[in-house]
Amino acid sequence: MRNFAAFLLGLSFRAILAAPPSNSINYDSRTYDVSLEDFNLYDYDENLTIDQEEVKVGPQVKIGTVLPTTHRQIHSSQQLPEDPVEEELMPKFIDASTTQGSALPGVLGPQTNAGLPTCLLCTCLGSTIYCDDHELDGIPPLPKQTTYFYSRYNKIEKINKSDFANQSHLKKIDLTSNLISEIDEDAFRELPRLEELVLRDNRIRQLPELPDTMTFIDVSHNRLGRKGIKQEAFKDMKNLHHLYLTDNNLDHIPIPLPQNLQALHLQNNNIQELHEDTFCNTKDVTYTRRALEDIRLDGNPVNLSKTPQAFTCLPRLPIGRLV
Repeated sequence: MRNFAAFLLGLSFRAILAAPPSNSINYDSRTYDVSLEDFNLYDYDENLTIDQEEVKVGPQVKIGTVLPTTHRQIHSSQQLPEDPVEEELMPKFIDASTTQGSALPGVLGPQTNAGLPTCLLCTCLGSTIYCDDHELDGIPPLPKQTTYFYSRYNKIEKINKSDFANQSHLKKIDLTSNLISEIDEDAFRELPRLEELVLRDNRIRQLPELPDTMTFIDVSHNRLGRKGIKQEAFKDMKNLHHLYLTDNNLDHIPIPLPQNLQALHLQNNNIQELHEDTFCNTKDVTYTRRALEDIRLDGNPVNLSKTPQAFTCLPRLPIGRLV
């Protein structure tokens, strides 16, 4: 009899252990005690840590959790305010019209007269600034790290000394197809690394002094005339290899020319005379200028055949009228 009672007691105990809990898991949304209003889907901060995201966004479902709990149950030590201030939940924007100088240094650049940072008005790719075809009437302020600056097809009329002040990294300036008629004498002279200057298709009457670091100059299609280029303007530019002065109504070739010059374009000017020492040294018959292979004098009233001694030191004859 005792053995039978023990057998029944064992069966009852095993049944109790095998029975499911009375509070079975039901994943219906009605069992969750967090309402949709508790989930703020629009308050995003990319700098949040994992724990802070749980506070801001909502509870995280973890292994072993039967039912998700509320914010305050997860972080009892980090109580949220009962009524959070609405302004704290709104995204914060920078008002460019109230910023002075560089709103975000290296990103938006200095503020322009239009009330926008340069890199919002133009396009900034690394240290290269593109301001092409933006109806600009002046040079926008440039970030200090600018290396290449393009502002073509605008309405710029004057280049001031202050436009490129303190631009110690600037290597190239391209202002093709503007309305430039005046350039301050010191506009480019103090740029220690300037190598390329393109001022095609403007109204320039006087070329200012340029630094000796120049390698490429294009001032074609302007109005330089007979006095637009100073004497010996290019003499000390030892690395100058391309000089383009097409369509400027020039009446002479601006000598002396740098020894390393490779291309000289002077077509469609008013050059009427060519001296024998323009390219060569008449006092030294062994002198050669092998670098200068591209000389364009076509479209000028000069007859090249009248001064054959002027080309004996060159690897190729200039292009121009021979009869």
